[in-house]
Amino acid sequence: MSTQESRGPSSGPEWRRSRNEGPEEGPRRAPESDSAPEGELPRVTPRRRGKRLVRPQDRLSPKSLTAEQRVLILDSWQRSGLPAKDFAPLVGVSHHTLYNWRRKFNELGPAGLEEGRRGRPRGSRLPDVTKRAILLLKQSNPDWGCQRISDILYRGKGYPASAQAVARVLKESGYELEHVPTTPHRDKPRRFEREKPCELWQTDLFSFVLKRQNRRVHLVVFLDDHSRFIVSYGLAISATTELVRETLRQAITNYGAPKEVLTDNGPQYVTWRGKSAFSKECEARGIRQIVARPRHPQTLGKTERFWGTLWRELLEAAVFVDLNDANARVGHFIDHYNFHRPHQGIEGLVPADRFFDAAPEVKATLAARVASNAVELARDGEPKKPFYLTGQVGERSFSVHAEGERVFLTRRGRFPLDRVPRPTLADLSILTGFRDRGRPFGAGGCLRARDRAPPAPRCAPGRGSSAPGRPTEE
Repeated sequence: MSTQESRGPSSGPEWRRSRNEGPEEGPRRAPESDSAPEGELPRVTPRRRGKRLVRPQDRLSPKSLTAEQRVLILDSWQRSGLPAKDFAPLVGVSHHTLYNWRRKFNELGPAGLEEGRRGRPRGSRLPDVTKRAILLLKQSNPDWGCQRISDILYRGKGYPASAQAVARVLKESGYELEHVPTTPHRDKPRRFEREKPCELWQTDLFSFVLKRQNRRVHLVVFLDDHSRFIVSYGLAISATTELVRETLRQAITNYGAPKEVLTDNGPQYVTWRGKSAFSKECEARGIRQIVARPRHPQTLGKTERFWGTLWRELLEAAVFVDLNDANARVGHFIDHYNFHRPHQGIEGLVPADRFFDAAPEVKATLAARVASNAVELARDGEPKKPFYLTGQVGERSFSVHAEGERVFLTRRGRFPLDRVPRPTLADLSILTGFRDRGRPFGAGGCLRARDRAPPAPRCAPGRGSSAPGRPTEE
């Protein structure tokens, strides 16, 4: 039988007994395993430090010694003649502490062995007058916080105190910090703006009703993100993809293609499967399409702001005759918006100032085409030549004038010519036949008096004032 086999069964108990016999000097040998090769030395492990549990009062701390006890320890050390490393374990302190005590005793005497407070002194170090001012402000205004009291103190002279210093004074005076539940603030709006024109265009659709025809129409615009300049618009009865594509082509023809186009998730711009016609149009022209987050109109905030301006300053009060009239008048308003209306979002400039910053001669050429009264043309439409006729037949006066597209006859009241009541016998006794026989009253024929003395009034546009027995015209 080999040596390993003879020692194997008894090696475990012997190793455990050697642990119980007491501490040994030098490394401790680990038990041998049966799988160790023959002739190999056993693995050596370092000795572990022992741990023990003691009561706090049994542990000697230098901080717990008084000045008299420290003097006695120094005196015993000098009397013993032992080195500091040998004497320090006898009294339960380190040899560094003995050297430190001896140095302080030599410099300051017994007073140097007194235990002093470490760190800065506790409590507020503000002057008493500043502390009193803080308490007075808090008593007068219980809702004020530490930061506001600090701001008030900094506005005065000689009473500066930070918010932390104010909180420390209030805490020393008995105030306690109270946690009050608050409603979380809404997320701060994040703003973006491109550095140059034609880097990003925003597009969106808006609808309104033609009041006379009771028909809803749809308006699409392309707005430059840097300058808020409307580069193109389109108005149609249906909000189709072709309307959006045609408006984009018009803008590219006039001002060139942008780098990016920002759209919402409308069916005119995106589709759930594949690519929409608008996306293919942008891809063919080398334009990157950016789609905003669903249900988040703030992404297209500049376009939404334009819709609000258009509604308040034009659409809310304007009455359009038909789709062509609405298209022309919306165009007049967009010209006014681009070249005459200051915009607060761009520091009081008009959108054309930013859009044509690098090409002022182009701006001057386009601005010359914009009428100075573009906003009046948008609100009221094209002005028409006035038409009214006044005269007197017999002893009764009458007037004919136009209001919009209707002509009114005024005699004992105000009637439209298509709703004039049937004349009475008294009227027929005054009014004679007409210049063109067979025409009904108010259908375009001119009146003349039975008496041939005064000349009959002539129908002509312009202003006129009636004189007794003789009409006048200008």
